[in-house]
Amino acid sequence: MSNPHLTGEPLTGSPDDRRDLDRDLDALALLEADTTLDAAQPLLALVERYFAETRTGEGAVSTWHSAEVIADRIAEPLPRRSRPLADVARRLSSLLLQDINRLAHPMYIGHQVSAPLPAAVWTDALISALNQSQAVREMSPAFTPLEHQVIEWMTDLVGWDARAGGTMTSGGTEATLTALLAARSRAIPDVWSNGVGTSPPVLVCGEHAHYAVARAAGEMGLGLSRVVVIPSHGHRMSVPLLRERLTALRAAGTRVMAVVATAGCTATGAFDDLDAIADCCDAFADDRGPLWLHVDAAHGGGALLSARHRHRVKGLARACSVAWDPHKTMLLPLAAGMLLVREEHTLESAFAQQAPYLFTPADDARAWDMGPRSFQCSRRSDVLKVWVAFQRYGADALGALYDRLCGMARTLYERLEGHPHFRPLHEPESNILCFAWNPEVPHEDRDELTNRLRERYNRSGRGWITATTLDGRRVLRITVMNARTDVPHIEALVSGLEAEAQQVLRHHG
Repeated sequence: MSNPHLTGEPLTGSPDDRRDLDRDLDALALLEADTTLDAAQPLLALVERYFAETRTGEGAVSTWHSAEVIADRIAEPLPRRSRPLADVARRLSSLLLQDINRLAHPMYIGHQVSAPLPAAVWTDALISALNQSQAVREMSPAFTPLEHQVIEWMTDLVGWDARAGGTMTSGGTEATLTALLAARSRAIPDVWSNGVGTSPPVLVCGEHAHYAVARAAGEMGLGLSRVVVIPSHGHRMSVPLLRERLTALRAAGTRVMAVVATAGCTATGAFDDLDAIADCCDAFADDRGPLWLHVDAAHGGGALLSARHRHRVKGLARACSVAWDPHKTMLLPLAAGMLLVREEHTLESAFAQQAPYLFTPADDARAWDMGPRSFQCSRRSDVLKVWVAFQRYGADALGALYDRLCGMARTLYERLEGHPHFRPLHEPESNILCFAWNPEVPHEDRDELTNRLRERYNRSGRGWITATTLDGRRVLRITVMNARTDVPHIEALVSGLEAEAQQVLRHHG
């Protein structure tokens, strides 16, 4: 049917119909008005200004306002009428941007969330504009083959052959769940029809494994009681204790679904001895072959790009599956995670659903659709960010950035050695370092004071760090996720903590 507003035909119908049509056309006009670069300029200018302001290393790193203060500031009824995009950008700037964590500020040395590569930041807008869905190739005709290509690059880095494959994920938690779903299908071939049964197999992991492992056990119906935790030695899974526990499980007739090792653990950045753990998986093989070895390299996968640190993931190629988050130490914007598997077909066994309206049999030798091997259906083409990062910077420069992040953690380690009040608790293996504050107060007061020091330092605007509990005590923790962070910023971190520590002790009763 022709549109009288566009063809010049006289309007017909009731007054209500004409008002509805006018409103629809007004809404369409708003969409069209926002499609130009000039229209986008107010929002793009916010990004450019953010980059410029954080480059100087000046200004507060985070906010001292509470969530209640911010919630009161932004409270308003649902907007019913449009406003100019420039006005929206101004409101965004005044209401919200003053209270963000400025990850691109060189004094943000906190959680494992990156100050992302600028080229990937701009690519995110293109991904959103194109809005291709990665479930099936017909919905993403160009980027589905691209995802296969990028996954091939990554599996080559691991050291696997053409049988390998994988999928992009939202992050390491989804990647680990998907890997363990594949391991579950191998251990319980009829699981999709009959469930896990009354005596499901166990998962084995180290005490510093990411909570994604325990979460997966709950989500898959195994239960937390089926997670066997191996104590650590030097913050790494103890291989002798792993061997002892596997021996005991075999003697008891308990099936092992998978062993989960960690390459770059969240707490300390430590790397498990992957070769030795793989030896255990080989030694306790059953009729299905070696035990399934999954490596959570969500954080430490970046070591594959580094000639200096690649030795830390020696033995990775012996794993059945690997989780890797390029949005961590490859410095990409959220979200860009991936799961890699040594045998691509094992991913397809992780999911056993039919959807003839979506998934169709392959018409050639290669199954291009990602949906049958991926947890998500609606999924952005985040692979494009990874491809652009490699194209713009190259693997060598990305490896150099990884080295730089690790080097800054090493700088802090060396700066704190011999410090009268702050003590590093481990030698950094990546870009993470935990360190203790040891004021001259009773030991039972130190945990509370450590929390107060961290809160006071972060609220001061000087910088931003995290804390964790390690070996039974509360400690301070940094993760260098910003390529701008340099030696002077590490020095400023130490001096800032020293100054705030004096104030904490002054008010300690």
